[in-house]
Amino acid sequence: MRTIVVNVEQRNVRIAQRQEPRRPRGTEVLLRPIEVGICGTDREIFAFEHGAPPPGSSELVLGHEALAEIVEVGPDVAWARPGRLVVPMVRRPCPNPRCAACRAGRPEYCATGEFSERGIVHADGFMSEYVLEDERYLVPVPAVLEDVAVVVEPLSVVAKAAEEFAAIHARFGFDIPRPRGLVLGAGPVGLLAAMTLRADDIDTYVFSREAEDSPRAELIRSLEATYISAAHTPLERLPERIGAVDDVFEAVGVAEVAFGALPTLAANGVIVMSGIPAERGPVPADLSRWMRDLVLKNQVLLGTVNASRSAFESAVHRLEQFMVLFPDAVRSLIVRSPFEQAPDVLMRGRGIKDVIVIGRG
Repeated sequence: MRTIVVNVEQRNVRIAQRQEPRRPRGTEVLLRPIEVGICGTDREIFAFEHGAPPPGSSELVLGHEALAEIVEVGPDVAWARPGRLVVPMVRRPCPNPRCAACRAGRPEYCATGEFSERGIVHADGFMSEYVLEDERYLVPVPAVLEDVAVVVEPLSVVAKAAEEFAAIHARFGFDIPRPRGLVLGAGPVGLLAAMTLRADDIDTYVFSREAEDSPRAELIRSLEATYISAAHTPLERLPERIGAVDDVFEAVGVAEVAFGALPTLAANGVIVMSGIPAERGPVPADLSRWMRDLVLKNQVLLGTVNASRSAFESAVHRLEQFMVLFPDAVRSLIVRSPFEQAPDVLMRGRGIKDVIVIGRG
């Protein structure tokens, strides 16, 4: 069968032939990936800046944002059936018996760093014609979402942040009359975050570097959100442009932007950071002001990575909601390319959310 692999010794990415998986046992499920999305993490792996192959191997099969069809199931599965559509979760628990998070089935909070992630760290991904997976790591998807379900995995990152926002706000004991939100970045995750905020009836602003008349700006306005271009409004002037916001979702991976937006955060506000900046030198910062505001205004600064089953399930439900509220915006995110073009698409993106088509039916 064909796979897309990155070889860390030869430092190349290629289409490779591998033996098909054996038949599933126990609660295992044989999957036929239909589509696999490409994100910034994949491109970092492609550039040999991130990722690691399975132990004992020099090659890693890419792809962690997958939509797949169940082909065959083991004898002990609970709900999986051939023909059903599923989205696989990404992270797998670490083996350390002292990691309470992983032992509780919450590897997104792994405390040891010894976890594995399909298509990223120490575990092959889904950019392959067939994949063997355990049923417990699969999330069912309604067939009506087949054309857009490949975005469930990136949407799960946003869904997890929404869970965090809700949990933190719940401690107040009162409701914010008309909440306001700010998204930093207009990439796939940022756009999905804007959709999530709008679906929750939150006044939404998106700050990014694209021009005011760019296609992404038009997409954001189609959600009835406000787009603000960094070309016209410098970051330091953002507070006077939009006022104070209750929730900030960061999706740029640039420290200067993430922390530079803190002055927009209202009292009792929450900022969730999801981006991972490249390692480089120190960044000048007004730490005293930030600390003063965080303390005196009861603000919360939170980092989030990966997502739990609840977040994946929430992402499926939110995607169903999006397809009622703004279906054209969701579909416009996706640009599909055939399997043979995957190495080139990894090098040169073609759309907002590049997707590799592996097989259908």
